[in-house]
Amino acid sequence: MKKIAVLTGAGISAESGISTFRDANGLWEGHDIMEVASPIGWNNNPALVLDFYNKRRSQLFEVQPNTAHLALAQLQKKYQVTIITQNVDDLHERAGSDKVVHLHGELLKARSTFDENLVYDWKKDIRLGDMCEHNHQLRPHIVWFGEAVPMIEIAIDVVMQADALMIVGTSMQVYPAAGLVEYAQPKIPIYFIDPKPMLPGHLKNVSVFAEKATTGVPKAIERLIHT
Repeated sequence: MKKIAVLTGAGISAESGISTFRDANGLWEGHDIMEVASPIGWNNNPALVLDFYNKRRSQLFEVQPNTAHLALAQLQKKYQVTIITQNVDDLHERAGSDKVVHLHGELLKARSTFDENLVYDWKKDIRLGDMCEHNHQLRPHIVWFGEAVPMIEIAIDVVMQADALMIVGTSMQVYPAAGLVEYAQPKIPIYFIDPKPMLPGHLKNVSVFAEKATTGVPKAIERLIHT
């Protein structure tokens, strides 16, 4: 069975109503990124950071997977599909995708500030005073600016083994995720779905769908199946 790697970004979740990572002025929901997505921000004001992610987590329960998420899940019937997502929501899982690699963490998990390997399923608010088993504060299980991306090696391996690569709803500007395309085997087909596609010019065998995920993903899948 052919292996398909799918790299998804904020664009696919935006169509379900989830706020994109940041808008044109560099703010995320009115906050400077470094206030809510960096170790420095956490050390300066953990209450603000917790409140920010508590609101994002609450919003997640109000949205549903869209047709792009569902189409990618259905692709599992024909291929061995692994989703590599920069998104911290669970919409791929809710749509039915079985193999999802979260590069930047997950909103529905919390982790210890004492031991980053102590990760807990967490659907409610995280409060100051919520402790791990070693009596240290819990924090969002999110990869912040300046932190290592622990899942990147797994993602690289997935891309290296892929027979085809699909890129959906990402600007390809955020590293190390944007560098994953460089690990694809030279001759495999690449399907890029984004309203403003930007890819390195040296890449070959690229089919571009300059549109949103909900319309572009089904078209890309149709081409993939009949190639």
